[in-house]
Amino acid sequence: MSSFIQVKPESHFSIHNLPYGVFKHARNASSPRPGVAIGDYVLDLSEIHSAGLFHGPLISGSDCFHQSNLNKFLELGRPAWKEARATLQKLLSSDEPALQNNASLRQKALLPMDEVEMLLPVVIGDYTDFFSSEHHTKNCGLIFRGTDTINPNWFQLPIAYHGRASSIVISGTDIIRPRGQGHPAGDSPPYFGPSRKLDFELEMAAVVGPGNELGKPIDVNDAADHIFGVVLMNDWSARDIQAWEYVPLGPFLGKSFGTTISPWIVTLDALEPFACDAPKQIPQPLPYLAEKISKNYDISLEVRIKPAGQEDSFTVTKSNFNHLYWTITQQLAHHTVNGCNLRPGDLFGTGTISGPQSESYGCLLELTWNGTKELSLGKTARKFLEDGDEVIISGCCKGDGYNVGFGTCSGKIIPSLP
Repeated sequence: MSSFIQVKPESHFSIHNLPYGVFKHARNASSPRPGVAIGDYVLDLSEIHSAGLFHGPLISGSDCFHQSNLNKFLELGRPAWKEARATLQKLLSSDEPALQNNASLRQKALLPMDEVEMLLPVVIGDYTDFFSSEHHTKNCGLIFRGTDTINPNWFQLPIAYHGRASSIVISGTDIIRPRGQGHPAGDSPPYFGPSRKLDFELEMAAVVGPGNELGKPIDVNDAADHIFGVVLMNDWSARDIQAWEYVPLGPFLGKSFGTTISPWIVTLDALEPFACDAPKQIPQPLPYLAEKISKNYDISLEVRIKPAGQEDSFTVTKSNFNHLYWTITQQLAHHTVNGCNLRPGDLFGTGTISGPQSESYGCLLELTWNGTKELSLGKTARKFLEDGDEVIISGCCKGDGYNVGFGTCSGKIIPSLP
């Protein structure tokens, strides 16, 4: 399958991908619109719909692509997602004339990516963060308790906490260094001021499609039909604030100041060719978490840091989505087993995705072993992030001559407010 639009070999946005996002263009600056990425272009779905090129029954009669977010499209469910994907792949293919030979429509609907501003693709009503990497969990135990023994409940259920949706921002948004209390030294009162241990967390997040009614759980084997797709996520963490506050109720100010996501949602249908077996789970999960087919995805992940005042960025970790112990479908099923209702556009993060080797650790807490050693970044070094540092996360699946990628998820640290 090839597109009439030239797609560079290294592009994340092949015709095999077609991730969804929401953008603004100078031509319609006050009107956010849904689009898909193809090569170096954004395809305006409102223009395609207005031109009558969505012929399927589920999309043609819907105004979902005339909204300022994707929530209405997500609510339609997997049959509509498949219908839209099939239509778009046909329209963009090299042997289909409907768009290719319509110069007027191409000019209106195909916009250079460097001319658009990407926005949050969905209205996020709720956000949950899981803790699903066994390697990250073991390392945290070694750092804080001196043992890699994991609490028994971790192997029985996907651990999570409810996060703050209001501070989720789109890639490219600056992150203000948070202020808060830090652990007391000796008999002194707690430290208060800008965080001294600001960190990134390499995560991904699932975007909920159709939700469930309050009180009605989603079966784990049906969970994939309730997940539209996945984004890159950086769940920034103030380790000193978090360490002082988390007992006994868990993360609060150390996390809620900012979470960054990438602008493009890669659908599960696009990821399907890269499905792989999930790790064997011991003990066997309880029946409500036991999947007939338990799978992860082979998504290569990388984190680079561009230190303040430097032109170059430096790779600090390479990991993979397939390191997750608990799958995103198990996470969703567990989230609803008590009757909790999820809604279209809700987001849930995987937790830090760390691999087994030190070069695959997913945060500075692990990479510097809580600041006990330095991480070399060219002419400088870091224990934790400094003002002016930029963190860039990327993720990509490598196909046979094509990529299915996520682009980047980036944010720069700026000084704390006075």
